[in-house]
Amino acid sequence: MTTEHYDVIIIGTGAGGGTLAHKLAPSGKRILLLERGGYLPREPENWDSREVFIKDRYLSDEVWYDQDGEGFKPHQQYFVGGNTKFYGAILFRLRERDFGEIQHYGGLSPAWPISYPDLEPYYAEAEKLYLVHGRAGEDLTEPPRSGPFPYPPVSHEPRIQQLSDDFENAGHRAFHLPVGVDLNESDPEAGRCVRCDRFDGFPCLTDGKADAHVRCVRPALKRGNVTLLTHAKAERLVTDGSGRSITEVVVDRRGVRETYSADIVVVSCGAVNSAALLLKSASDQHPNGLANASDVVGRHYMAHINSGVIAISQTPNLTKFQKTLGINDYYWGADDSELPLGHIQMLGKSDRHILRGGAPWFAPGLALDYVAKHAIDFWITTEDLPHPANRVTVDRLGRIHLAKTYHNLEPHQRLLAKLKKLMGPLGCHDTTIPGWSILDKRIPLAGVAHQSGTVRFGDDPKTSALDVNCRCHDIDNLYVVDTSFFPSSSAVNPALTAMANALRVGDHLVQRLGAHVATVSEPASDGRLQEADS
Repeated sequence: MTTEHYDVIIIGTGAGGGTLAHKLAPSGKRILLLERGGYLPREPENWDSREVFIKDRYLSDEVWYDQDGEGFKPHQQYFVGGNTKFYGAILFRLRERDFGEIQHYGGLSPAWPISYPDLEPYYAEAEKLYLVHGRAGEDLTEPPRSGPFPYPPVSHEPRIQQLSDDFENAGHRAFHLPVGVDLNESDPEAGRCVRCDRFDGFPCLTDGKADAHVRCVRPALKRGNVTLLTHAKAERLVTDGSGRSITEVVVDRRGVRETYSADIVVVSCGAVNSAALLLKSASDQHPNGLANASDVVGRHYMAHINSGVIAISQTPNLTKFQKTLGINDYYWGADDSELPLGHIQMLGKSDRHILRGGAPWFAPGLALDYVAKHAIDFWITTEDLPHPANRVTVDRLGRIHLAKTYHNLEPHQRLLAKLKKLMGPLGCHDTTIPGWSILDKRIPLAGVAHQSGTVRFGDDPKTSALDVNCRCHDIDNLYVVDTSFFPSSSAVNPALTAMANALRVGDHLVQRLGAHVATVSEPASDGRLQEADS
């Protein structure tokens, strides 16, 4: 057993934990990062779609259970950088109205205890840190900005430029997606991105994707005050006799029990695992789990209502880097809908292996090749509403159970119908072609990429687990800094909000620790650092 004391322990190295480590690193305080996985190996299989999507090479072997007790394998990766190693790096700000109460077909989306102006400077800071490319003013739903995007938009390849023009000709406002990528189109040698078709859902061999490992953890570790332990899974948090302070973090490190302590403990494991860790840490002082006097920990789980839509272009789609275009015309409604519908964006370019899981069983290989060559890949998102019965629980064996029922399906179906009606004007087949029609596939329970809401923040300790600084109401030195804190999910990707909030909480923690953070330049990194598991 090892016991060592730090100023701050951060559990998790993804969009929340990794960004917070980067923010706190210049303070000089002793910081311990705990990551249950290791470094993702840099290998040719990183860009092998059969390995990634068919053989699940990088998924964990764990099993979760649904509300009927049926086991399933969550689409969850555990590596330094968390799920940002595989995300599509589309980094939206929430819309300004998303912070208020909104009526939906399925019910009310609750207001946040902070407003957009509270988070705006941190959005700007996060966009710079994560190399966000975009063009202000194109997206009519975009909230006010204190300045332009830090980098110019990623250009459309010819077929996507034609798609953008066709959207405009059909009366819609297409815009360049805000994408976090190390790309300099005027000087290709200045950036790491090679504009490949192995982006969305793949780890990046060149470190061209702006993930939490490359942008935050690696630079933080160049400072002598930050320590990372890999293969270190936090199993339990222990409080003192009063129950008001965390005194130990119990870790399973390759089968060996170790304990660590800190003045501040931050949980950043993702909305499911953060809730599970708090619930597993129940004690006499906290019989329902830590931070759970309000009985909201694990409840209000959200993961967006997402569908992948494959349109079949009438001409071949030779695009490689496809994730450059978005549509928000239906975000707040439509001519035939006073209530919000959602958001449309491009997916990464599919190939036969990516399509294989959704292909009809009778589809011959040649048909699959044809579809892959002509596919234009869309991702549509509708806001998922928080519901107390949608929840994470942990059984006596420590196994995670995830119960989920969608309560806002009508706008998603309307949005999908809107997109399908546009197929002809967009130069795509709007009827069946040999054995195929337009393909749409709802993301199942196992798809947890946009998970949020299980440890919500708020002003009232009776209805929330965290205060506005993401400190647990019940425990003075415990914080939760990932997408768990969301009271509502909006209909855009949550990663940038998690990053911005981590920077905001970081400012609070710097003040609490009595530290001073000077403005410093990021330590240089060639992007090909040889890293070994600690």
